Amino acid sequence: MARYTGPVCRLCRREGIKLYLKGERCYTDKCAIARRPYAPGQHGQERRKLSEYGIRLREKQKARRIYGIMERQFRRYFEKAEKEKGVTGENLLRLLERRLDNVVYRLGFASSRAEARQLVRHGHFTVNGRKVDIPSYLVEPGDEIAVREKSKESPKFQELAAQAAHRTPPAWLEVDAANLRGRVLALPTRDQIDVPIQEHLIVELYSK
Repeated sequence: MARYTGPVCRLCRREGIKLYLKGERCYTDKCAIARRPYAPGQHGQERRKLSEYGIRLREKQKARRIYGIMERQFRRYFEKAEKEKGVTGENLLRLLERRLDNVVYRLGFASSRAEARQLVRHGHFTVNGRKVDIPSYLVEPGDEIAVREKSKESPKFQELAAQAAHRTPPAWLEVDAANLRGRVLALPTRDQIDVPIQEHLIVELYSK
């Protein structure tokens, strides 16, 4: 699956907010948007008024960049969300939150979604005891996500276990940091998804 490989700090500056794409660095003074709080490029410091279409487009791009997925895959998620019962925008965010790489990040087993994606791709995680190396795998309530036994002894995962012990996962997840294991308690509700996205704007964009 294709992915963005350019400078990620540029994406935060383009959207005008921290997207927390580089993990711990985003919380330090080295964060690019803290030092240069304007859009990248030659005309980045110029003030431009966005059109209605531009506002909706920026919201969609923001969602794509937060979850690290490309346009074609994002469109497929939207089409799936439309077919499900309930509010389309909330269905869309719920699908994105259920991605395995996002769940690994939410559990505290990675410092960013990009790192979580890489760890999943390298086969470090199991779902219900079976190795899963597909970042877009959608978890279900009751699923248990765990670090593989062979990976637990590595210094990287020992460090992540210590970090996870100090992080609080969202209410729809349960984590056992000491054993590098987590469980999906339920599907997330909108108030449990703390991403700065106005999903109704994305629905309006695709409904045109």
